[in-house]
Amino acid sequence: MHRSPMRTVAAIALSIFLGTNSVVGTPAPVVTPAPRLEDAVAPRAASCTFSGSLGYSSASVSKASCSTIVLSSLQVPGGQTLNLEKLNDGTTVIFEGTTTFGYAEWEGSLFSVSGNKITVKGAAGSVLDGQGALYWDGMGGSGGVTKPKFFKANHLNDSVLEGITIKNAPKNSFSLNYVYNLTVTGVTVDDRDGAALGKNTDAFNINNADGVTITGATVWNQDDCVAVNSGQNIYFGNGFCSGGHGLSIGSVGGQTVNVVSNVTFADSTVQKSQQSVRIKTISGAIGTVQGITYRNVFLDGAGVDADYSDYGVVVTQSYNGVKGSPTNGVAVTGFVLQNVTGTVGSDAVRVYIECGVGSCSDWSWSGVSITGGKGSSSCQNVPSGGGVSC
Repeated sequence: MHRSPMRTVAAIALSIFLGTNSVVGTPAPVVTPAPRLEDAVAPRAASCTFSGSLGYSSASVSKASCSTIVLSSLQVPGGQTLNLEKLNDGTTVIFEGTTTFGYAEWEGSLFSVSGNKITVKGAAGSVLDGQGALYWDGMGGSGGVTKPKFFKANHLNDSVLEGITIKNAPKNSFSLNYVYNLTVTGVTVDDRDGAALGKNTDAFNINNADGVTITGATVWNQDDCVAVNSGQNIYFGNGFCSGGHGLSIGSVGGQTVNVVSNVTFADSTVQKSQQSVRIKTISGAIGTVQGITYRNVFLDGAGVDADYSDYGVVVTQSYNGVKGSPTNGVAVTGFVLQNVTGTVGSDAVRVYIECGVGSCSDWSWSGVSITGGKGSSSCQNVPSGGGVSC
């Protein structure tokens, strides 16, 4: 039988309208919904606890799966890093009990962390034990056994380190590199057991940083309590430093970036130290040191070994060069001392300034009163005015 063309067209239109793919009514394929990201990514566990001798490895592998990482009495074998780098944003890390790092001759670090909006904190009574006595030989990083650095925080931004206690670091404790807006509160570095043989046990080394605030730190060590080698907008306050090399700018020079600016040390005590206030720039280097303030810093030299105490306040531009032959490639400007008081050892020099020709200017000192020790007759290129005296 012959169908009219009009009836055939009408049938096709009706089949499309009813969701069939042929005139005879075959069903159309079911449309598959697009995948959703929330269905593809497994939710993170609220809290994960890692402990014992294998916990360090499990934590490193599983770190992305946990919003809170609890490290409970870990034993990290020698030559291994407790690696918590590239954490998810907003992760919290909590140390509990004693975390022990085994012996191995290597560069380290023993612990490393990076990420954004990260909190790393120590629970009450927790300790990170580097077993420094197994390494200390009086040579630090200059020879002897190879000693690992301890706590590396690179690319740690908008983050907090809180209540962490480091005991017996083999060498440097905190290396804060390429960090932005980092807050450090209530941290302790206890290397008192290294008084005889510990060396280069810096508490805080800061490099290429913008925005670091350290408050309430307690440090016993045998090198810089703080060393700002490059960076800006850095504050250290309400601190206690004993037995080391004080609060230092530098050494500045020899790096990719050789600029230190807007740094304040305030309301702190420096006890039994080789020197308390120090700016050191490397001989022959090029760079800038500007806007450095030491305010309300107390020098407690009571009982310090006379052979150990060298200076109260020292600025040297011949570091790693020939003492007494400063160079002027690093400008030191805007150096402010306010209420820097106290005493130094009997053989120490109260104030020593060794600037290159024309490289030190715009200094302002007030309320500087240091007793004990002796004056210096060999200061060089001391900036005029501003209450500066040597």
